[in-house]
Amino acid sequence: MIKILIVDDEKPICDLIDINLTDAGYCCKAVQDGLEAIDLIEREPFDLILLDVMLPGANGYDIMEYIYPLKIPVIFITAKHEVKDRVKGLKLGADDYLVKPFEVVELVARVEVVLRRYNKAQRLLSAGDIVVDIEARKVTRGGRPVVLTNKEYGLLVLFIRNKNIALFRERLYEMVWGDEYFADSRTLDLHVQRLRKKMGWEDNLVAVYKIGYRLEIED
Repeated sequence: MIKILIVDDEKPICDLIDINLTDAGYCCKAVQDGLEAIDLIEREPFDLILLDVMLPGANGYDIMEYIYPLKIPVIFITAKHEVKDRVKGLKLGADDYLVKPFEVVELVARVEVVLRRYNKAQRLLSAGDIVVDIEARKVTRGGRPVVLTNKEYGLLVLFIRNKNIALFRERLYEMVWGDEYFADSRTLDLHVQRLRKKMGWEDNLVAVYKIGYRLEIED
């Protein structure tokens, strides 16, 4: 299983990231101190590190200089939003830079992109009796293959990676269609209806009033 270290001095943020990445199928550990993070990195192997900049003990830039020779991919997650801060983080070797506040769905997507770049992405995703083989791009339900369109597949992966999280319509449209969302469009709703039927999720893939959709499921 992919192991991710979360380093942020705000425990609520650590907990938020931990819960959602765990739901997405990752194994997470979290610390709120820079020196504690370095000690943990020395003791345990990690596939990815999510790193804040402003930390007690040692700041994120100092930790990045320590991590860089270890070749562990890093995503900075910080409130420091100025271009010079992003440039500094990237020049130190970070693979991505996400500014707070952020949407969970975007974080999960960026984690997947970085892991895929290092050939560490998860091969299998699951939700109930649904299994998605990411490498083969195959979907099974109860062991039987399911044929999906490209857009249905994209929605399926997003919902499984963000189980029990309300996803905004605008974000779903942007992530799957790669285009601006128009309020009067029925395209997303039609694709969700078809996905519900194919996955047997009539009671699981629910509409969230004035927000979008949420996959309610327990493994």
